[in-house]
Amino acid sequence: MLGRRRRFRLDTERLVLRPPQHGDFNAWVSLRVESQAYLTPWEPSWAQDHLTRRAFTNRVYWANRSIAAGTAVPLFLFRREDEQLLGAITLDNIRRGPAQSGVLGYWTGQPFARHGYMRETIAALVHHAFERLDLSRIEAACLPENVASRGLLERSGFKYEGVAQSYLQINGRWRTHVLYAALRGDRRGKTQVG
Repeated sequence: MLGRRRRFRLDTERLVLRPPQHGDFNAWVSLRVESQAYLTPWEPSWAQDHLTRRAFTNRVYWANRSIAAGTAVPLFLFRREDEQLLGAITLDNIRRGPAQSGVLGYWTGQPFARHGYMRETIAALVHHAFERLDLSRIEAACLPENVASRGLLERSGFKYEGVAQSYLQINGRWRTHVLYAALRGDRRGKTQVG
């Protein structure tokens, strides 16, 4: 008899974090459409097929393959009390060997922003990355004017490390980003820059 592989899941006080599943499509499309104006200034331009079932199916398959291969941990955030989809977080570009690092990216639907959900999510995923994946460094980047995201990263223990010119295409333009990192066993103390 073949055993079923245990599905990946992280639990927090208020949330269940798990990879996207095919049945999440309608909730995901609804939240993305409802939050489009809110998300557009901070995200890469959406492909023409971004909201299609086919693109979402590819996202689900990519998430499962990435977790199995250990190259990324893409998760959806669900509120425990009502199973409402709130947003997503991905620990991507996981590098092994001497680097032992990964890159964090996230988004929250507009109705659920500024309720502490993403801070709770980041804490859980960072803990998992350091304790279970044995990573040493987690990087994150955001636009300099994204005060909410910068504050979130700083409250989550990430420290400002500098600026990357033309780092990502956001909303159709190459944009400079500020860089943050969290280190396992960080001894750098509080920074006043940024």
